[in-house]
Amino acid sequence: MTAAPASTLYDHSVPERIMYVQLKTGHDLDAGPAWITRVRFTKSWKTAIFHGRTLARSAAFDANFVDVESRERYWVSGPKRDQTDARYRHGAPIVEDDVRDEYDAFLGGAALPGREHG
Repeated sequence: MTAAPASTLYDHSVPERIMYVQLKTGHDLDAGPAWITRVRFTKSWKTAIFHGRTLARSAAFDANFVDVESRERYWVSGPKRDQTDARYRHGAPIVEDDVRDEYDAFLGGAALPGREHG
């Protein structure tokens, strides 16, 4: 499958979202690396752009997105205030510097950008 460049997939009318992203491929249960990071979505929400990778929606039992080039599976979801983002994982995700202030505010009760109304 040949992926379109990420820049052509992204509709700038759809906001970036701060999300929990975990790599599932090559790791047992929820032991893969995880991040709290910015993710861009296409207007249809069927494609996500994460760390320069193009992720397409997937129906795999343990992942909801797959990298269109490497076929690696990812779990992408909104972060939880109680920080129980992974089903079985007990380690903390990497909170990227560019989202730290907004994520810390979210943990304190504020809405995430783009999610002010739900």
